Amino acid sequence: MPIPFTLDFMLRQGDFTLEVRERFEAGVVVLFGPSGAGKTSILESIAGLRTPRRGVIRIGASTLFDSEAAVDVPPNRRRVGYVPQDQALFPHLNVRRNILYGVSSGGGQAIEPVVGLLELGAVLDRSIGALSGGERQRVALARALMASPAVLLLDEPLTALDSALRSRILPYLERVRDELAMPMVYVSHDAAEVRYLADWVVVLEKGCVVRSAAELDVPAVGRSSRP
Repeated sequence: MPIPFTLDFMLRQGDFTLEVRERFEAGVVVLFGPSGAGKTSILESIAGLRTPRRGVIRIGASTLFDSEAAVDVPPNRRRVGYVPQDQALFPHLNVRRNILYGVSSGGGQAIEPVVGLLELGAVLDRSIGALSGGERQRVALARALMASPAVLLLDEPLTALDSALRSRILPYLERVRDELAMPMVYVSHDAAEVRYLADWVVVLEKGCVVRSAAELDVPAVGRSSRP
């Protein structure tokens, strides 16, 4: 179900300046564009890992950052599930313990629905090193979902996978979108992923938004922006 997004802020990192002034309603937002455009910086600003110079970040009814109102919710209270590019799985823990990592006693949700949704039941006792790339990606996604986040942030989750693995992982992301009704902000370079998942696309170049529209309006722009 679409929810309101307000991403209206300015972030400066050294010589790089990111300016976003977007308000829209969406279920899955894809941030699209070449490397260095500012896509990951937007995710990290939503997650509270970077602090904008000014502006507002609001997702649904939750204001995460508002410089004028002196609101800057700490990262651990923002209820975001963040899956970074490198997955950040713990090699010394098995799959089950990776999925449960960081979930406090009585917090989050039961492991069984998430494991069933992502079809991980057969690998729960395996080491991370024994998993395929697609299985590791699903474990990282499961760990993020276990905290019952209000929004899921995915930073190029399929970039390291070959085309065959990508085609097998995309349906799992679709199930998260449809069965859990989980809002997502999804970073991608791939126009096919955009068309598969998104209902709103923000196209970035050099720290600026060059197009922001419903998915069907932007595939040609997206392809031309791909490095």
